[in-house]
Amino acid sequence: MSHPALAPHPVTRTAAAHSGRTLYLTLFSVVLVAAAFYVPDAKLGLALFAGGGTLLALAVLIRFFSTRHVAAKEDLGDAVSGFIENDGSPSFTTDVDGVIQQRNRAARERFGRDLGIEETLARTLREIFANPSAVLMRLQNRAEARGSAREDIVTRRGHVRLAVHMIGEERYLWRLEDLVERGPVGRGAEQLSLPMMTVSHSGAVLFMNDALRRLMGGRVKTLDRVFSDLPIRPNDTHVLNGIDGAVSVRVVEVEGAGGRREIFLIPDTTTDVAPTSSAIEDGSMDSLPVALLRLDRSGMIRGVNRAAADLLGEAAQEDGELHRLVEGLGRSVKDWLEEAASGRGLGRSEFVRASVGEKELYLQITLGRVKDGKDVDLIAVLNDATELKTLEAQFVQSQKMQAIGQLAGGIAHDFNNLLTAISGHCDLLLLRHDQGDQDYGDLVQINQNANRAASLVGQLLAFSRKQNLQPEVLDLRDTLSDLTHLLNRLVGEKVTLSLFHDPALRPIRADKRQLEQVIMNLVVNARDAMPNGGEIRLESESAHISQSFSRDRAVVAPGDYVIVKVVDMGVGIPPDKLAKIFEPFFTTKRTGEGTGLGLSTAYGIVKQTGGYIFVDSEVDKGTTVSLYFPAHDKAQSVEPVSRKSLPVNSLQQGDGVILLVEDEAPVRAFASRALRMRGYTVIEAESAEEALLTLEDNSLKVDVFVTDVIMPGMDGPSWVREALKQRPDVRVIFVSGYAEEHFSDEQSRIPNSVFLPKPFSLNELTATVRDQIH
Repeated sequence: MSHPALAPHPVTRTAAAHSGRTLYLTLFSVVLVAAAFYVPDAKLGLALFAGGGTLLALAVLIRFFSTRHVAAKEDLGDAVSGFIENDGSPSFTTDVDGVIQQRNRAARERFGRDLGIEETLARTLREIFANPSAVLMRLQNRAEARGSAREDIVTRRGHVRLAVHMIGEERYLWRLEDLVERGPVGRGAEQLSLPMMTVSHSGAVLFMNDALRRLMGGRVKTLDRVFSDLPIRPNDTHVLNGIDGAVSVRVVEVEGAGGRREIFLIPDTTTDVAPTSSAIEDGSMDSLPVALLRLDRSGMIRGVNRAAADLLGEAAQEDGELHRLVEGLGRSVKDWLEEAASGRGLGRSEFVRASVGEKELYLQITLGRVKDGKDVDLIAVLNDATELKTLEAQFVQSQKMQAIGQLAGGIAHDFNNLLTAISGHCDLLLLRHDQGDQDYGDLVQINQNANRAASLVGQLLAFSRKQNLQPEVLDLRDTLSDLTHLLNRLVGEKVTLSLFHDPALRPIRADKRQLEQVIMNLVVNARDAMPNGGEIRLESESAHISQSFSRDRAVVAPGDYVIVKVVDMGVGIPPDKLAKIFEPFFTTKRTGEGTGLGLSTAYGIVKQTGGYIFVDSEVDKGTTVSLYFPAHDKAQSVEPVSRKSLPVNSLQQGDGVILLVEDEAPVRAFASRALRMRGYTVIEAESAEEALLTLEDNSLKVDVFVTDVIMPGMDGPSWVREALKQRPDVRVIFVSGYAEEHFSDEQSRIPNSVFLPKPFSLNELTATVRDQIH
């Protein structure tokens, strides 16, 4: 079989190049051999003869291997040509520049038998689709990297698939497969009575089905020829420039591959396009990838297409009623439909929740009118808005939590200043009274209630995830066992507490004190849910999660976890209250029985630890609270030193000079008196600027700076850094009503500094100063 050779074959060019080089090498070797006979020096002549002979032998070898290589490539080309000749799709072979070398019978019949010299594939395919050079270059680069490549392209005649394979190092095999016709009826879009088109990202019309071509009077190439009110607004009404005049249509847009858009046109109230008003009923719109319902004015369902049936399931039945299918509209469904049937509110979307059993489904519904004689029906376009509503709920919840966290932080700062002054001056009074004094008991009550108030602030900070944590590696079996005796006292005699542990339970990393508070809060809630007694089960197990899952607006990442469950058989939580249980101050208990901070505190501590908390509950069947903590691998050898480990009754006298900087006068007065009572010399300043002015006296020796962090004007870390430039050996104690994490980065850059959170007692302040000095 012979095939047309339309240009010099790349193998031929390669062979010619090798032949030219071999000829030069042969001539040079002959010159050297001839020169050997005319050189008078015998040794030099022998060397020239040997060199010439070697080069001549090398030229013969090169010629031999080149000829064999060319023959092999020619055989490969002939094999490929024979293989593609009878292929039903047009096929070409080209060189690296895109020049066509060979083409099969299908290509010759489709594109003509005669091609010019150096005819390129890009020029040949120009009649199929615009700008083929960019597509060919993209595919050729992919083929060089991977060996082959292919791409589906929308053309004026339909869809085609262009594939390329590398042949050797300098040739490419191209195959053009026509995807337009797939059987006797053609593609599904051509058979739709609903007008549709495919549009590129630039607005060029790539394809129009027969229904739209009839409506337009032929094919058009740009969107501005189709619509007079661009840009396109999905699910909205547009005016189409039809051959018989303007037509009102509703536009439904579906994203396609490669940035293309498939646009479907649903006739609106005044359209005369085909018999589509009954298209849902006769099934011709089942292939449309948009969920549609046909309704009468009262909301009775008259038609359901396949996409709507798939979306709604058994809930979408003909002769059903829309008001039984949706909820959460905020007004009467009947009034909404009446407005739409009268022509008001068309094109405005409504978000509702679908009543489809236990499945959570939110819908975005847009209504349009269809006239059927004298009657007016409604077409409802349904979009699944579940993900959108979930993201919206997550955002609202996040914003709410952030606002409450900021409020809690502000309250904590101001309230902790007050509590520091109250408890501090109470400590000063207790030093002047012994237990036999009449006022001693009252002072103790003041001190205890101040500590309770500080605990309440700590719970607010726990909820906002801004409290100070002292994480350590814990074995939950030991932690829960140590806590059992206290929990048994909390639950009372009518409730039984049972523990079940996984024998291979892995450790976790958490603040032991805070974790104990979480467990205590959950056990107390379980006890209160069983007023007549029962059993509370504490269960722990190790689990591996291989795939992430989403629950309660949280996404649990894959990994190893330790799961702790607190299970009760109490009264349960109603579904309408289950979503609010983690909100601060929300409680189902009566006034005086709870603050509403137990679960919100647990939520904040678990989240700050890097875990998750979920609640499952059924009314009258009980509640299960599940805590997910990331598993930890190694045990911790050194326990962290907590602030609570500081001595609380140290009466040791100290000496040294303290510069006390505090803008709150009551706190400054208490701290100054406390330090002076322990023998320290105290210099007071109510602002950072005043402290720096005091330190301008170079003869003044200062051992420790005790400073508030947040102050009007210059803050604590800023003035301390400035002061340490001249006094680098002074130690620093930062005090604040905010959590330490708010300025932990700032403190880490200040040497010899520690943090003392408010409220602090007299002994905690003096012990911290003593430790810094010594």
